Amino acid sequence: MIAIDLRHLRYFLAVAEEGHFSRAADRLHIVQPALSMQIRALETELGTALFERTSRRVTLTEAGTLFRVEAERTLQQAARAKEVAQRAARGEVGTVRVGFVPDPAFAGKVAADISAFKRAYPKVDLALTELPPLRQVEDVLVWQLDVGYSPNFEYPQEGDLAVDSIASWPWLVAMPSGHPLDKRAAITPKVLREELFIVYAAHTADGQVKLLRRLLKTEPRISYHVPNTLTVLTLTAAGMGLALVPAPWEAVNVIPNLVYRPIAELTLACNLVLLSRGNDASPAIRQFIEMARQPGRSL
Repeated sequence: MIAIDLRHLRYFLAVAEEGHFSRAADRLHIVQPALSMQIRALETELGTALFERTSRRVTLTEAGTLFRVEAERTLQQAARAKEVAQRAARGEVGTVRVGFVPDPAFAGKVAADISAFKRAYPKVDLALTELPPLRQVEDVLVWQLDVGYSPNFEYPQEGDLAVDSIASWPWLVAMPSGHPLDKRAAITPKVLREELFIVYAAHTADGQVKLLRRLLKTEPRISYHVPNTLTVLTLTAAGMGLALVPAPWEAVNVIPNLVYRPIAELTLACNLVLLSRGNDASPAIRQFIEMARQPGRSL
């Protein structure tokens, strides 16, 4: 008894297509006796004759005709399975689960990366989810998320979490137009020490508060902790405090009555990081990570 494999199917189809054992053997680059033996073994395994043999030609039996249809389907499916496996190994198929924070400062980089990846790998599915920074960390570590776009906070160095800086912008001070400081071309940290600040604190302990402490070299005066960027801009425009914002916010300009000024002597930057698992072996995910690490991409 033999196990039917793809080689037997190829031998059978060659004989069926050529209608002759000698021509089929030449096509397969094997000797005719070996081919005849393999076909006999296949017929024995199946328990039925596949060919009617005469001195002049070979024709299919009824069982052989039906078997030919299934053999062709099987070889086609095997070829497709091989192609899918090879494409998966190259990162051309699969799924990448992407998390991101809803921040206009980062939107250009995130959108450009997604667009570039879909052009390069159109067969890879992208599952996009809006998530706060610490939730992204948790989901990456428990394999519920593959990559995350997040502002750079002090992430826990645990498990296989990888944190790559992929973009950077200077900080600006946002204030309502008519504020006493809006006449200055640049703002020094010293004059900000008595100002009230509105801080973005969505699902993070005190990321911006720590930044203000380093900038002002004193404890900042905080008027509001708010969960999203639109609220930060709205309250700032209403005169409820100043805000530290990444430079791309100035171009968004969705709230009237706001002005932005650079901060003199500031060496700190707003960094966008990519969160991932350092040991992830998925080719599609690795391709996405390598693409996202490329600097300078924006829409």
